[in-house]
Amino acid sequence: MSDSADRLVLYADYVCPFCYLGTRSLERYRESREEPLEVDWRPFDLRRGKRTPDGSIDHGVDDGKDEEYFEQAKRNVRRLQEEYGVEMTQELAIEVDSLPAQQASWYVKREYPAQWAAFDDAVYEALWIDERDIGDPDVLVDIAEGVDVPSDDIRDALADDELRTELEEEFDASRRRGISGVPAFVADGRLARGAVPPARLEKLFAGAGAGDASR
Repeated sequence: MSDSADRLVLYADYVCPFCYLGTRSLERYRESREEPLEVDWRPFDLRRGKRTPDGSIDHGVDDGKDEEYFEQAKRNVRRLQEEYGVEMTQELAIEVDSLPAQQASWYVKREYPAQWAAFDDAVYEALWIDERDIGDPDVLVDIAEGVDVPSDDIRDALADDELRTELEEEFDASRRRGISGVPAFVADGRLARGAVPPARLEKLFAGAGAGDASR
C-alpha cells in the first residue's frame, strides 16, 4: 500500500526519547482530526552502528556523541515535555537495548494487530515512565500479558531467528528509503523529522513543507 492522505508511516525506536514525545504529539493530532488516521509503524535501530556480530551493543564505539550532545538532548527533551504536557521520569536511556522490544513489537504487529497500538504504548511507558528495562524478556512478557497477548508467544518470538532476520531486513529497508534518524513521519511521500508538534503534522497532510523538528 502506498502512502496516502489518511495513512502515516512512522519510523521509530523505543530508546529514542524524541520518538516517545513524537508519538504523544501524534496522538494529539489524531484526536484533532475528523477522519481516522492509519499509522503504520516501522522499526529503526539507533544502536546499529554499535551492535556487535552477536547482537550485543559495544558502548565503547565512538559515534560522535559527546557530553555536550547529550546535555543538549536533555534540554530539548525537557522543553518538549513541557510543550506537549508529557510525563517522563528519565530523559535519556543510553544503556538500554531496544532490539528485543522491537522484535516483540514486530511480532505483535503481525500476529495480533488489534493489540499492537496498546502494546506499543505500553513499551514506551515502561521505559520512559516506569524506567523498566525493555531489553529484558520478562518485562516484555509482562507488557504483553497486560494487552492480552500470550506470554509464551512473546517468548517464542524473542527466540525466533527468522523473525530476527525479518526485523533486520526492515532496518535495512528503512535506511534504503532514506531514513537516517527517528522519529520520522511520512505521509504521501512527504517527510517530517523529529518530535514535531501536532500543527506540523497537520501541515504534512496538507502538503506543506515539513523539515526537522526539535533536535
